[in-house]
Amino acid sequence: MEYEFTSQGKYTQKLVDYGIHDFQSLLFFVRSLPYGRNANRKDLYLVISESKGTCSSKHAFLKAVAEENNFDDIKLILAIYKMTESNTPKIGNVLSENGLDYIPEAHCYLKHKNERVDITSVTSNFSKIEDSILEEIEIEPHQVSEFKVKYHKNYLKNWLAETALDITFEALWGIREKCIENITTSKF
Repeated sequence: MEYEFTSQGKYTQKLVDYGIHDFQSLLFFVRSLPYGRNANRKDLYLVISESKGTCSSKHAFLKAVAEENNFDDIKLILAIYKMTESNTPKIGNVLSENGLDYIPEAHCYLKHKNERVDITSVTSNFSKIEDSILEEIEIEPHQVSEFKVKYHKNYLKNWLAETALDITFEALWGIREKCIENITTSKF
């Protein structure tokens, strides 16, 4: 994805001022930022100004920059995958302590042509979750805030109904939040 920036768009111009002039350099830079939730899910530039981001904010920001520069072959993907202790080791033993083999988790990444690109962290390796993908959809950058959360929660509610687990949605969401907390506080 060696594309030079040509746009006068707000994100691109801030990046050029920051010394980043092409998409490949931006990918490297964003990948090196720590994992962490930003103060406002809707403000994608916080990935740069707060020097951190999640899979959602980092990839949505990258897609927004791609859109500004007409890099039309870069897609933003929202997937639901089976999050397990083996494919997401930083969650510790939260799942087993709660009698779960996995939780369906929402994850964002880019797709360039047919290649999946995950820059969530320097240790991200899409092959760890590739066989655990339950579904994928293409989304727009603004959808990583409310739409992604709603989509994920609906998926979990349907999954609970199908599996007949003896757990409430609220308890399941709490277990999921503990997993995310472990990821956030662990060093990548």
